Amino acid sequence: MSGWLIYGATGYTGELIAREAVKQGLAPILAGRNALAIETLGKRLGLPARVLLLDHPAAIAANLSDVSLVLNCAGPFIHTAEPLLHACLGTRVHYLDISGEIAILERAQTLDSQAINAGIVICPGVGFDVIPTDCIAAMLKEALPEATELALGFESTQRLSPGTAKTMVEHLAEGGKIRREGKIENVPFGYGERRIDFGHGHARAMAIPWGDVATAYYTTGIPNITVYTRVTERQLWLAEILNAFRFVFRSPAVRRFVQRRIEARVQGPSQATREAGTTWVWGEARDRDGVTKTIRLTAPDAYALTVSGALGAVRRVLEHPVTAGSTTPARLLGSRYVLDLPGTALLPGAV
Repeated sequence: MSGWLIYGATGYTGELIAREAVKQGLAPILAGRNALAIETLGKRLGLPARVLLLDHPAAIAANLSDVSLVLNCAGPFIHTAEPLLHACLGTRVHYLDISGEIAILERAQTLDSQAINAGIVICPGVGFDVIPTDCIAAMLKEALPEATELALGFESTQRLSPGTAKTMVEHLAEGGKIRREGKIENVPFGYGERRIDFGHGHARAMAIPWGDVATAYYTTGIPNITVYTRVTERQLWLAEILNAFRFVFRSPAVRRFVQRRIEARVQGPSQATREAGTTWVWGEARDRDGVTKTIRLTAPDAYALTVSGALGAVRRVLEHPVTAGSTTPARLLGSRYVLDLPGTALLPGAV
């Protein structure tokens, strides 16, 4: 397999991916901005490591001269994706990431013609967000080709890693998001409360600004998309409070302060916690006549799925013929790709 690079390899998820890559006999180049951390990890895993700062385009390009693919694991991706995308286009290097940020997923789609001209694949979202929900969206489109409404969602037992928490803070001021008649719209936190059976009984849920608000549209063409997650009554109350004060997070200084606190205090889930974790993923499509189709599946811990999903995507791009351009996980990997990942299974009653 051609040489490839993990950017953000010393982050919580990046390191998990690097360690699993070694177990699978792969030898990615590790890269990040902290020299001591990246060199220490490289020595520990027996992998080449390099310091890569994203504020010098020429230096980025030089560091990509000997690789065929970059897997970006460094969030918030709003700060890391653009310079890496620009460099990958210039050096004809495939770009994948594990982002779930709507702005990045939308940005990737605007680069389709440039990616085709460069002969590369651009595919963000090859982690828990958005592989399982994107695959469900594609399966539902196959089952109900005339669908006009798509609802997706998940329930997870897992707590957040520092990187995921910092990414959420970065976008708090924006509120929630849905897609209506093909256009992305802002909505309040707590919007669209409903009860959903994600796979083990009905629970209260609310809409969230999940990546599928972007990607599911390009995967399916369905114009109305909402993504949900299970919430408690307290979480709904906090969402209402956040609606009143989210303007505070428009300040970069406030966001940086909160993110530094997260770095100091938040730790990702332990291996034992990950191994015990369970995720339920759900999707429902509806057409203009009211016909509905539903799919549910179970999956392992979200970080475990991100590791296996991302490494599978790397292998697919480097080891098999691929069509150049900007794409989504289900379009790149197939609607049933999620079912090839360890620990995933359709629940009874799926279409």
